[in-house]
This record gives sequence, C-alpha cells and structure tokens, in this order.
Amino acid sequence: MFRPKLPDVPTPPTTTVTHQQTQAPAPSPGRPVAPYVGVGVGAVAAVVVVGTVLTALLAAVAVSAISVAVAAVVLRLLVNDANKR
Repeated sequence: MFRPKLPDVPTPPTTTVTHQQTQAPAPSPGRPVAPYVGVGVGAVAAVVVVGTVLTALLAAVAVSAISVAVAAVVLRLLVNDANKR
C-alpha cells in the first residue's frame, strides 16, 4: 500500500541505426600551431616556477636578516651591560 510504484523499464528499439562517419580534414602542410602553443605554455610555467623560487629565496633572506639583526641587538645589550658592571 505504501510502496512506491516503479515505472516500467522501456525496451530498446529493435531497429539498428547506422551512423555515417565522416573523416576529419587532413591538416594543411603549412605552419603547425601546436609547437607555438606548447612553447607559450612552457614559458608561462617556467616564469611561474622561477617567480615562486625567487620569492621564496627573498623571504628566506629577509627572515635571516631579521634574525641576525635581533641577535646583534641582544649581543649589544649584553656587552653594554657587562661593561657597566
């Protein structure tokens, strides 16, 4: 009573349909487009990778410089404290 009724499964048509396949036109022997596209994509990828590496190196140099500066300030304070005593 409360069970849903499922629709009947339709039967596939018995007639066979043949599709006519058309062959793609042959590429012209002129200039190929694919190598130029590949070079552009490769160049963009290389620029992105080099930019990422240079940014990481710049960040590493900045962090190192800050840590050296902090260490220099701490050592300077320690030396001045030792000289005053």
